[in-house]
Amino acid sequence: METLLENIIIYGITALICAVIIVWYFLSQKKKSGKTLAKIEKAKLEGLYEPVSLYPVIDENSCIRTGACIAACPEKDIIGIVNGKAKTINASQCVGHGACFHACPTQAITLCMGTEKRGVELPHVSQNFETNVPGIFIAGELGGMGLIKNAIEQGRQAVENLAKNLPVQHNADYDLIIVGAGPAGISALLTAKKLRLKAIALEQESLGGTVFTFPRSKVVMTSSVELPLYGKVKMFETSKAELLKLWTDVLSKNDLAVQEHCKVESIEKKESWFQVETADGRTYSSCKVLLAIGRRGTPRKLGIPGELSEKVAYRLLEPELINNRNIVVVGGGDSAIEAALLLSEKNNVMLSYRGEAFSRLKPRNSEAILSAASAGKVDLRLNTQLLSIEKEFVTVSDSREGKTFEMSNDLVFIFAGGELPTQFLLKSGIQITKKFGEAVMKH
Repeated sequence: METLLENIIIYGITALICAVIIVWYFLSQKKKSGKTLAKIEKAKLEGLYEPVSLYPVIDENSCIRTGACIAACPEKDIIGIVNGKAKTINASQCVGHGACFHACPTQAITLCMGTEKRGVELPHVSQNFETNVPGIFIAGELGGMGLIKNAIEQGRQAVENLAKNLPVQHNADYDLIIVGAGPAGISALLTAKKLRLKAIALEQESLGGTVFTFPRSKVVMTSSVELPLYGKVKMFETSKAELLKLWTDVLSKNDLAVQEHCKVESIEKKESWFQVETADGRTYSSCKVLLAIGRRGTPRKLGIPGELSEKVAYRLLEPELINNRNIVVVGGGDSAIEAALLLSEKNNVMLSYRGEAFSRLKPRNSEAILSAASAGKVDLRLNTQLLSIEKEFVTVSDSREGKTFEMSNDLVFIFAGGELPTQFLLKSGIQITKKFGEAVMKH
């Protein structure tokens, strides 16, 4: 009898403990869901909820809440858990590395471009990276994959695909011309060498492409990547200079060179090959062409008097060399914010943005610029626009105050975004389509 009573007590205590654990679990999950929902509402208010590039779409019926997608994502608060299911939070901050896609054990994540409300213009590209023009291929940022790892992978895959249908004999100077020498272009050039193709890379600026137009000094790679003819690259956070040295060394060891400051103006289809003309009048012929250029294309200009002066720039390369200057930074995106913060360390900086408030900024940039403005390190002027740029000053319009004023100025950095090289693509015969939530990567 005593043994039965003891067992009943033990079972009762065990059941009570289990009940407490279950209640605690559901209460903790409810609390976590509440926090995530609050973050989603905040993201909507700050304009961070709608995606602007590649982003994850989660099938709630397949999601089993392992949290693998959240753990794999190196960015902060892109995905969270609500009522036991994964949901996107700050979708506009997603950089499209696809780590969540690969980490999900139930294949519940699809990577998409655009939404029903906001379409994203992209060139028409097949699964083999070939455009609607047979023989012209696209890899990297222009095709929607801007992250270094994805761009390197696409550059390699594109060349491997185009090499399969390359004629043994042709009348062109090259088997392949690569336009652009960023991560995708460098990877493509190395792959071409590996496959013994006669190839050349033409870059309108300098080796590294758009990676080296970032004002930040550090470049983040979310995971290791296999670089053709080199092996695995594990530089998860490195300086642009270190990354450039790596690429330079790899190209040099393989006796490869990039034609820098060589802007391609046109690509014309001939009988069985392409004629590529550059801005300096040079002409090349190639059996195949790979476009590995950035989406930014030509920097968007303000179209104001004095903008063509030498003191105006659209990218920040070496902020550490600029000291004791009166600088105006124009723009309200991450690039403008980061440039203003870097320059403010040794200069007098005014940040001019035409909007009433910043939107779609990375949280750390938003906090940093507001803190710098509050501390007087950056002269933040919202609701302002530059009217003209003179030799020693700039004229600024303040729509909130309804007035114009002049400021002493030595340098102007404009970060007004860039325009998709639409005309160049259309001139080459490449179709451009608008993606409204279409899947780019799915299981």
